[in-house]
Amino acid sequence: MSDIIVVGGGAAGMFAAIAAAKSGGRVILLEQNEKLGKKIYITGKGRCNLTNAGDMEELFANVMTNRKFLYSAFYACDNQQVIDFFESGGCKTKVERGNRVFPVSDHASDVIRALSRKLEQLGVEVMLHSRAAKIAAEPCSQTGDDADLSVGAGMAAQPSVQEESCVCGVELADHTFLRADAVILATGGFSYQTTGATGDGYRFARELGHTVIEPSPSLVPFLAREPYVADMQGLALKNIAIRIRHGKKLLYEEFGELLFTHFGVSGPVILSASAAIKPAIAAQELALSIDLKPALTEEQLDKRILRDFEGIKNKQFKNALEGLLPSKMIPVVTQLSGILPDKKVNEITKEERRALLTLIKAFPVTLCGLRGFNEAIITKGGIKVNEINPSTMESKRIKNLYFCGEMLDVDAMTGGFNLQIAWSTGYLAGISAGGAH
Repeated sequence: MSDIIVVGGGAAGMFAAIAAAKSGGRVILLEQNEKLGKKIYITGKGRCNLTNAGDMEELFANVMTNRKFLYSAFYACDNQQVIDFFESGGCKTKVERGNRVFPVSDHASDVIRALSRKLEQLGVEVMLHSRAAKIAAEPCSQTGDDADLSVGAGMAAQPSVQEESCVCGVELADHTFLRADAVILATGGFSYQTTGATGDGYRFARELGHTVIEPSPSLVPFLAREPYVADMQGLALKNIAIRIRHGKKLLYEEFGELLFTHFGVSGPVILSASAAIKPAIAAQELALSIDLKPALTEEQLDKRILRDFEGIKNKQFKNALEGLLPSKMIPVVTQLSGILPDKKVNEITKEERRALLTLIKAFPVTLCGLRGFNEAIITKGGIKVNEINPSTMESKRIKNLYFCGEMLDVDAMTGGFNLQIAWSTGYLAGISAGGAH
């Protein structure tokens, strides 16, 4: 018999298994894939932004949903403890722009290696290709041989709503039943479905009486309505400012980097916007304006344009913007400006120049929805946190059942904050489950 079963071998699950084993529990870690940490391998473009080195205030400020719920978890295992863990495990780290922490090697595999080594050292039994089919619970009064376990049918007897119930084990897809004193669910969300994300954890939670806030993709690109966006596919704009509005209401503004794609817009400022804007609003048409020259006021930009035009008076307008804009944008801006492409620069009127200036300071894109879960870095939504004890990560509905990681209704901005949530909640769930048995 195993004391503790952890379902899900991602970031939160591995950290939970390590913490539980350190607390003295005998631990089985179930992973449906052929290897652990499959999603970690592809985070940060394969480099793995494993946490953020900012202070505690910055960690909380970058949590977008239910940040108060994470108070105990963050203080139980903060970012410095995470860095120390990986450093001591042979994965040296470095801090980059925005306090982002990466392995010195720039290889996510070093993060997995450090976790795997620690699991092995602590004697955690890792079962790969092992998919959980059901989490079993029974009335807390039933224990050992007295429990009515319908193992042949592949499940445990379910308690009535009136009885206090305790988790008692996990049934696998092959109908094997594993008994446990505690179960930690760390199955992740719906994001990156190519890594095997199925949302099984949400089903388990519902079956055990938990409420699940409807999951939606977050930290995900936006779709754009205008065909000219696809004409600029692959163009990355650095040091720009964006504003996103719903009608007259300003929803989001930020400075940074944006990428045009064949379907719309992506890049850090866009991904962060998707986390900050409510899913129901993000599904509607929103107005994105891009300030291509945020360092210049309109007056300064006008003087810059006049200065540029002064030296090329006889050039055609379509050939006059090389010093001002990236080449992929020039045909689009030329078209949207309303200025005839073949018009000589010295024939451009003040009104036409004003239209060009407005376009550069507020380049328009209509956002018409979000891309799907397979391009989402994380999932927004999940198990309702007021049904979970924030001091232990234990279910308030089923005794000895713990939750951690992305399946919780918590999410954060890019920059290592979501992985910090995984480490912190995994650690707290692990020590709580391990200390209780």
